[in-house]
Amino acid sequence: MKGNNQELLVKMNKWKTYRLGEICDLVAGFAFKSNHFGNYANQVIKIADIQPPIVKKELMGVDLSTYDTNKLKKYIVSKGDFVLAMTGATIGKIGRVTNDTKAYINQRVLTFRPNPLIIDKSYLYYLLSVEKFNKYILNHIDSETAQPNISANSIGGYEISLPPLAEQKRIADILSVIDDKIELNRRINANLEQQAQALFDEIMSCELEYDLIANIPHVIETGKRPKGGVASITSGIPSIGAENIKGLGYYDYSKTKYITEEFATTLKKGFVNGYELLIYKDGGKPGYFIPNFSIFGNGFPYNKMALNEHVFLLDFMNKGYNFFAYFYFQQEKIMRYLNAQGSKAAIPGINRNDIENISIPTIQNKVIQDFCRQTENIITHILNNASESRKLSIVRDALLPKLISGKIKI
Repeated sequence: MKGNNQELLVKMNKWKTYRLGEICDLVAGFAFKSNHFGNYANQVIKIADIQPPIVKKELMGVDLSTYDTNKLKKYIVSKGDFVLAMTGATIGKIGRVTNDTKAYINQRVLTFRPNPLIIDKSYLYYLLSVEKFNKYILNHIDSETAQPNISANSIGGYEISLPPLAEQKRIADILSVIDDKIELNRRINANLEQQAQALFDEIMSCELEYDLIANIPHVIETGKRPKGGVASITSGIPSIGAENIKGLGYYDYSKTKYITEEFATTLKKGFVNGYELLIYKDGGKPGYFIPNFSIFGNGFPYNKMALNEHVFLLDFMNKGYNFFAYFYFQQEKIMRYLNAQGSKAAIPGINRNDIENISIPTIQNKVIQDFCRQTENIITHILNNASESRKLSIVRDALLPKLISGKIKI
């Protein structure tokens, strides 16, 4: 009996290799008609909604009145599920659903239904988050006509080695603690920004004095990159591009590009010192320009960073007033103005004059001064949380391959 127990223990502790399709149903999304998208109660996840490591919170609605909802049940995902982009520039990227509300997956979005007797769902998420899986996707693209595509069958061929289920759960629990803290920071930041937005909305109902930005002391500048581009440069000074001007506390480190230290010494402007308003300057489809804004600082996303030529830096030399401008620029009337100005050119974009011709409440208004004082701590808190989340993600990403390869035993 003792010998049999030892043999069973050895079998239970052995790692086994499977193809992903053997232990997991891969469900590719449904092809909803584009004219059925809109402001509806039922939500749908599109490829653009996958913003690793999560699926974004604000989702498009879909009108299901002409569909058989029983046949759509398999396309429903809920909190804790994760999805993958099967097409386009973000092919292979994975995002976890964090909304409490269920959603449907659109075409070219894939979700995973793992066999719970063989693999823990959270463990599978981490297993597919490593660079090895991303390389597999890029090396198994089925077609690349206008854009790269991969099928569910090809994804199902990915080989994975699994420890016993109990060990999988222990590993997933360790990594989930880190991710839970990152998610908590994100929610706190969203709440802090909402508080600042409420303060902003309140003061905008007051009688205020305005002036053109051109008449208010400020600095507006942009940066540049060397001739020949930066694609071959893998380290140096981070060069911030328009793709990372996406709001407070947001930065996609996978998109970071660099300029060399040597080139940086030749620049006289275009460096981010912290708390300036950063503005998406140009780019996109002809006739279509949607401005975006951000504020960096306190070591987030980097201690030292420069801008490229597609981002404006606007600095009123007052952190609180820069933060006020962050909200002011996102008002509907300013967004419409910038959209109209930016959509005129063959290459959509705005220029210095477009910004300096904006009329803005001046800092001489006492309520603006109060707002500036009240929100400085909010900015700092948001940036500190974002910086902490970055440090946590570095720890998680260092642990992840060692845990799932068995190099670290738990």
